[in-house]
Amino acid sequence: MAEVIEGLDAVTVHVTDIQRARKFYAQVLGLKEVSFNEKASRAAFAIPGTTTQLTMHIQVEGEGGRPPGTVSGLVFSHPDPVAACAEIRKRGGSIVDEPQAFSNPFATGVRGTFADPDGNEFLLRHIKSTSK
Repeated sequence: MAEVIEGLDAVTVHVTDIQRARKFYAQVLGLKEVSFNEKASRAAFAIPGTTTQLTMHIQVEGEGGRPPGTVSGLVFSHPDPVAACAEIRKRGGSIVDEPQAFSNPFATGVRGTFADPDGNEFLLRHIKSTSK
C-alpha cells in the first residue's frame, strides 16, 4: 500500500487578531517569523529543531477547521518546562497548567500548558524516560 502521509509541513491555528498573534509568537515564545502576508492576514513561524512551520491566520467564514481558541494537543519540547513556563509568564504569556511531574505506562517527565492570546493551548514537556 502506498504511503498516505509522507511528512508534516505545517500546523495551522486560527486567530482573531493577526498582529496580536504575531507579537505573542515572536516576543513571548521567541519563534522566528519566516513569512507574513498582511493582505491575507497570515503568518508563519519556524519551529526550532524541525522543518515544520507553525502558521496562523484569521479564519474566514465557511473555511472549516477549528475556530480560534479551540486548538489543543500540540506538544512542544524543552529540557526545562518549569523554566520555560516561567519565562513565558514573565514575557506576558498565560500558563494554563503549571508544570508538574508526570508518569504513565509510556513515559515520565515534566509538562505544563500555555495558551496564546486566543486561548489555543499548547503542551510544553520534557520526557525523562520512556518505556518500551
